[in-house]
Amino acid sequence: MKIFELLATHGHERIAFHHDPATGLKAIIAVHSTVLGNALGGTRRWVYGDEAEAIRDVIRLSEGMTYKSAAAELPMGGAKSVIIARAGQHPTEAEARAMGRFVDTFSGTYIAAEDVGVNTQFCDWMALETPHIMGGETVSHGGDPSPYTSQGCFNGLKACLKHAGRKVDFAGLTVAIQGVGATGYKLAKLCRDAGAKVVATDSNRAALDRAVKDLGVEAIGNDGNLLHTKCDVLAPCALGGVLDRATIDQLQCQIVCGTANNQLLHPEEDGARLKARGILYGPDFVVNAGGLIRLAGLYLGMSEQEIDRKVEAIEHTTIAVLKEGAHASSTHQAAVDYAKRRIEAGRANKKAVPTS
Repeated sequence: MKIFELLATHGHERIAFHHDPATGLKAIIAVHSTVLGNALGGTRRWVYGDEAEAIRDVIRLSEGMTYKSAAAELPMGGAKSVIIARAGQHPTEAEARAMGRFVDTFSGTYIAAEDVGVNTQFCDWMALETPHIMGGETVSHGGDPSPYTSQGCFNGLKACLKHAGRKVDFAGLTVAIQGVGATGYKLAKLCRDAGAKVVATDSNRAALDRAVKDLGVEAIGNDGNLLHTKCDVLAPCALGGVLDRATIDQLQCQIVCGTANNQLLHPEEDGARLKARGILYGPDFVVNAGGLIRLAGLYLGMSEQEIDRKVEAIEHTTIAVLKEGAHASSTHQAAVDYAKRRIEAGRANKKAVPTS
């Protein structure tokens, strides 16, 4: 893998690798852009197939955070970190504190938060070593942002229905949710409360059983069956890369709108492929920005009311992007262009400010 070529291709500012011998921590922090401000992005703790897979993941995730912040009109940049976990290895305070020390070397340019495999406790452990953490409950603050992610996605889904010329009425709709963990479960509840039928799958049987018992969700055998299920809306709410040539060709939905990051395996090609099939795609980094808005808003000193209004505004942003998507290769590309315009405006404003 050619690291510098990869960074140049995606436009990253910095990528750093860290190994802590005492705990065995192996972690990567990727800062994509700080044009609009310091970069807030979650820490993902995952068992990767190899180091190259971890690098590709942190590169794509951090780039997506730049666009997510920009599209949400936040004065924040984009970054992400990953911890390369070993199978069967549980997170510990020592590991989290080692990660916190790594985050601290960025002096606030990168602010860490939670992502897959990391919870509020882990964030608080990291915060024992650095003030540059969001998402904890005792040492840092912000708590679990997943309710805001789910609410933002639900708002984005309403925009998709409007753009598709459908009545914003969930009664009679079938929503297929891939992954009913933190965000998927809450999205399922919002859809069920609004009158939709929800079918779902999850590799974690306990999470799926909970959704069935608590929400009346209908369980589907596996991810493959779910992706081929006839439904109105497909909501990927687990890991990314689930939509590619093979899966898109088999989809039987009208709308794709979920909380997962990087849903398109090959964004340019797969975004165009969805459009060619007449399937409306709610760009992931636009519709799933609610959690970022929550933590970034608290970091920036916004009131609860201001944060709620920005999460509500996801619906209007999604509508604007979808309209632009009619004249672009895909709604994904329209969303990237939308975000890049704001980044370039921020860059221009910086250049225009005289230095002493």
